[in-house]
Amino acid sequence: MGSSVRRWVVQRPPLPLLGRLLFCCSLFFSGLAQERPTTCRCLGKRLDCSRLKLREVPALFPSRTVQLDLSHNRLSSINSSSLSHLYNLREIKLNNNELEAIPNLGPTSVNITFLSLINNKITNILPEELKLFQSLETLDLSNNNISVLEMGSFPPLVLKNLHISNNRIVSLDPGIFDNLANTLQVLKLNKNRISTITQKMFKLPHLQHLEMSRNRIKKIDGLTFQGLPSLKSLKIQKNGLVWLMDGAFWGLSNMEILQLDHNNLTEISKGWLYGLLMLQQLHLSQNAISRIRPDAWEFCQKLSELDLKYNNLAKLEDSSFVGLSLLVRLDIGNNKVSDIADCAFQGLSSLQILDLRNNEISWTIEDMNGAFSGLDKLRWLLLQGNRIRSITKKAFSGLDALEHLDLSNNAIMSIQENTFLQMKNLKELYINTSSLLCDCQLKWLPEWLIDNKFQTFVNATCAHPQALKGRDVFAVSLEGFVCDDFPKPQITVQPETQSAVKGSNLSFICSAASSSDSQMTFAWKKDNELIGDAEMENYAHLRAHGGEVMEYTTILRLHNVEFSNEGKYQCVISNHFGSSYSVKAKLTVNMFPLFTKMPMDLTIRTGATARLECAAVGHPMPQIAWQKDGGTDFPAARKRRMHVMPEDDVFFIVDVKIEDTGLYSCTAKNTAGSISANATLTVLETPSFLRPLLDRTVMKGETAVLQCIAGGSPSPWLNWTKDDRTLAVTERHFFAAGNQLLIIVDTNFEDAGKYTCEMSNTLGTERGNILLSVIPTPTCDSPQNAALSLDDDGWATVGVVIIAVVCCVVATSLVWVVIIYHTRRRNEDCSVTNTAHTKYFKEFSY
Repeated sequence: MGSSVRRWVVQRPPLPLLGRLLFCCSLFFSGLAQERPTTCRCLGKRLDCSRLKLREVPALFPSRTVQLDLSHNRLSSINSSSLSHLYNLREIKLNNNELEAIPNLGPTSVNITFLSLINNKITNILPEELKLFQSLETLDLSNNNISVLEMGSFPPLVLKNLHISNNRIVSLDPGIFDNLANTLQVLKLNKNRISTITQKMFKLPHLQHLEMSRNRIKKIDGLTFQGLPSLKSLKIQKNGLVWLMDGAFWGLSNMEILQLDHNNLTEISKGWLYGLLMLQQLHLSQNAISRIRPDAWEFCQKLSELDLKYNNLAKLEDSSFVGLSLLVRLDIGNNKVSDIADCAFQGLSSLQILDLRNNEISWTIEDMNGAFSGLDKLRWLLLQGNRIRSITKKAFSGLDALEHLDLSNNAIMSIQENTFLQMKNLKELYINTSSLLCDCQLKWLPEWLIDNKFQTFVNATCAHPQALKGRDVFAVSLEGFVCDDFPKPQITVQPETQSAVKGSNLSFICSAASSSDSQMTFAWKKDNELIGDAEMENYAHLRAHGGEVMEYTTILRLHNVEFSNEGKYQCVISNHFGSSYSVKAKLTVNMFPLFTKMPMDLTIRTGATARLECAAVGHPMPQIAWQKDGGTDFPAARKRRMHVMPEDDVFFIVDVKIEDTGLYSCTAKNTAGSISANATLTVLETPSFLRPLLDRTVMKGETAVLQCIAGGSPSPWLNWTKDDRTLAVTERHFFAAGNQLLIIVDTNFEDAGKYTCEMSNTLGTERGNILLSVIPTPTCDSPQNAALSLDDDGWATVGVVIIAVVCCVVATSLVWVVIIYHTRRRNEDCSVTNTAHTKYFKEFSY
């Protein structure tokens, strides 16, 4: 023990000099010669006694002290008599000590306006401890061990700021802060264990700032914050918040700042934004937002700042920001945006800063014209860290006021001439790429950058042609820019979406081609994250056309798949000039659908009701869809005669018509696959004439066409008789269009008579008569000959015959040739000379 004491004596630091033993106010502790001195620092009316390892409060302090700092000591209690003479004391800090309760400061308590007890061991807040502080305006109890706030813990005080962050509070009872309602302006409850907020829990009409970040709140119901009409800012960050019900913030009509960062919100809708009429700043970064509903901003049209960084937005719709005409700053960095719709930013007439960095934007800049139209006041556009490979000359149309454009960290290969011409106010243009294709179309760029003094912001080197590889674009002469091939990998085979049964094996295949000999690398992603232990098979082969193009294929193999393998798979094929990303192929591990009810064939008369059933099970539950004859055109739906009852698995058609006849297919589909079942609906209808039967009169030698257009279901069988006797087919008599047309060529007088058309099906028989009259043919000397030979009726008849035969009975094409031949021969026999008129008809006949 003696040697230990000596070692401590040797190792302890030497005693301070005598001058350092004095207080700045000439204050000495009692027994100075015997005990180790402690030095406080006096700064006007502020006395700093922190970090002195004090175990008790010194006996004497200057009476004029207004601010006293006793933080970072070892105080477990406070001797109130040590402070009784400090009538001017208003603020005291007791942070980082070992206090287990709110200390009694004696008579001084009544004058204290600021009391900080951060990082002690306080477990309870007792009203008798607080009621002494009648002038207290700020109380900080952060970083203690408080687990329960009981009703009445806070007696009536003039408290304006209350900080109880980083404790162990699990729940809050309604009305717990009611005694502070007249004065409380700031309430901080961050980093506790609060999981629920009951409706109308806060009745603090003067509260302006409320913080509840880093708790465990997953859901906020409607009207939760009613009772806070003066609230200006609300922070509920890092809670894992998933649900914001409609009207969650209703009543906060004066709130200007809402911070919901670092939660699990998935969409923005007007329902939970209802009532935030004065909101100016909305912070939603670090959530899982993938959708902005079209009418989301209906109640927040005074927003000036919107932060959506680090979310899952993949597409900006044309309705994503409708109504935000006062928005000045929009942050969408670090999302997955690859698709920006036309007019997505239309209406953001006040926007000055647009942050789109670290997304997946490519074709928006490469192919679209004027994606940023409507941003007349935009001054800053940040696009660094995207996938932009080429820039068209209309990519930035409408950005006439732009001053700062950042395209760095994009593997830009080509920029069309005059791309930046309309941006007269551009002051900074950042480009950082080593992939430039220094061909004849790029020779304009270096000179333009130098003329506009942008060369200090640009770090660009050539990748092609080989002779210029690695050369700074500013070091290439105009004669050095030549046209060459394009080496960027291009996806040729995309991985396909698949469904698999649990325990099966499968593969995803992806291929890309490139004319470059640069080394190719392969990777696979699942749900946008690299698969570290992926089983891949990679190979390359020469494509046709002389073998100058190499095609690369990568195969991802999955064995014995489980439900955990579900997700979206994407291949990444890269070389020195950039990366190509395939489409995202979705894998679903599931059960195939199985029918529990299947539609049955049905035969029914017109006017009745048809009923078809179909139901299936599977995982996930299959969706049922109906088709008619392979399509979605339902005559019954157009006339509102069709009724689908999904809850009863029944498909109804009321007052069925003949057009409802067909093949009805029921398809049960889920992510695993689909199955189909068919049923034929047959609608029966008695035979009927669709057109009236008309008597006919023709000249001898003309062609007669008798029509019997039949309707009915099943299709009627037609039979013709002449003068009640069976009509035989001859070289002059034949039928077309399913016996609906009786054609008589080169009619004679004996063809005249009564022709009867009889139609029959299983429901009945219908008959009708046509009288055919044959009149003599006028002689060639007749003055009416020209008119008769070319009369409209004759040629109309021939036309009908030709069309009917060609359309309906292709096999009888020889007949209409005969018809024309007979007609032409008759016309030629009556012709006196071979005039131009007759030549015309000869050529027409041939």
